Amino acid sequence: MQSSLNDSSLFNQTGKNITSIDELNTNINQNNLSLLSSSSSYSYTDDSNNTNFYASSSEVDSAATKNEGYSSENGYGLVNAAEAVARVIGEDTFDDVPDTGGKNWGADAVNAPEAWAQGYTGAGVVVAVLDTGVDYSHNDIKNNIWTNSGEIAYNGRDDDGNGYIDDFNGWNFVGYNNNTKDVDGHGTHVAGTIAGTNNDFGVTGIAYDAQIMPVKVLDDFGSGSNTSVADGIYYAVDNGADVINLSLGGSFSSFTLEAAIEYASNQGVSVVMAAGNSGDAAPIYPARYADEYGIAVGAIDEDKNMARFSNRAGSETLTYVTAPGVDIYSTLPNNRYDSYNGTSMATPHVAGVVALMLSANPNFNSKLIRQTLEETSSNNIQTETGEYNLSDLIQNINFESIFDSENLLPIFNNSFEIATTTTLNESPDINKSVNQDLEKQFINYRQNTLGNKDNKIFPRDIDSMLEEAELLA
Repeated sequence: MQSSLNDSSLFNQTGKNITSIDELNTNINQNNLSLLSSSSSYSYTDDSNNTNFYASSSEVDSAATKNEGYSSENGYGLVNAAEAVARVIGEDTFDDVPDTGGKNWGADAVNAPEAWAQGYTGAGVVVAVLDTGVDYSHNDIKNNIWTNSGEIAYNGRDDDGNGYIDDFNGWNFVGYNNNTKDVDGHGTHVAGTIAGTNNDFGVTGIAYDAQIMPVKVLDDFGSGSNTSVADGIYYAVDNGADVINLSLGGSFSSFTLEAAIEYASNQGVSVVMAAGNSGDAAPIYPARYADEYGIAVGAIDEDKNMARFSNRAGSETLTYVTAPGVDIYSTLPNNRYDSYNGTSMATPHVAGVVALMLSANPNFNSKLIRQTLEETSSNNIQTETGEYNLSDLIQNINFESIFDSENLLPIFNNSFEIATTTTLNESPDINKSVNQDLEKQFINYRQNTLGNKDNKIFPRDIDSMLEEAELLA
């Protein structure tokens, strides 16, 4: 769950008051992040008669920043691998090639096949997936899993002297051990989008020859702290990652996390961050740090419309681009596959494009990559005129999950669908009583099942929403 200042989980259960700013910052730092669940997928039902989900074109134009081509709606627009990869080798763009079609529509949308046709497939690039872990035994990604060449597997020693014993396949900053296996599924889904093997089966990743470094910073239910994520960033950078994927986020800023992202950027490592799924006018953290460091990513659908749930770029200029984040087919633990929605799913598309750029020119650093993406992404997103309202967003979402916390599962085979007729009230003063009312309203949804089995959601996304209603990231 994302914590709020009204959430008692931030404070001691004894009711003792926070006595200092330092103590408050510590509590926020330890409880702020858990987008994993947030930025993971949730689905929506389209209503062609409702135009309240997008800012009007005039509103977008009036909010545009000083940067040419930047929009408060979609930032710099849809990322374009054909132009971005060509640019890093001194060319304008690559020739068009036929789309791959089918479930790999995301790769087509970002023009990844054009880069593949030129021989740029991510080879030699390490992408760290900081998430719930990765199922590194999955048949579609096991050949692209990073291994620590300085470590002898499972001999109980820190062979390379990096401070981590047997970190042969990365490190777990939740349990503080070498078990980076994913049971939740979120991290595995992300990894498949980045580097699923090009084997005419399952999913083909955007950078299908890149290596995935598993770094577990979120627990098996998709929760974590800023501290664990920051530690994971330092680990990834110091152990050879070229790109870091953060399909996670939360409500509050964190000096600890911001410093880690700055460190990565100063070392030339690109940090790619999910914008969040609350449909807000600006990204959540840490994506909001893209004003100086890293890349923020919003989601589009197959028609290149901004996804209703995606947080927009905002009026403050960020390195914000968009990528496919609706109905994204990818890997799940135990050799499974499924389609999910969210800015979590858009983010690995951009991480994959960055890997393609680095496979074409390893000398490009994070600053040059940010600049290149800004200059080559295209603002071709279609927008509808109307006033955006979060209540409208929520009433048109089909959710699938379970409310009983005792039944929450780390897999995705239990779900229910809810109707789209109830409007939830949003308030900036979220508290436990409001959350209970929200739960009752969602239970009413469950009693009006639509029966649509195609739209899936990670189980704890509903749990996250109930505990912090203003943030669905």
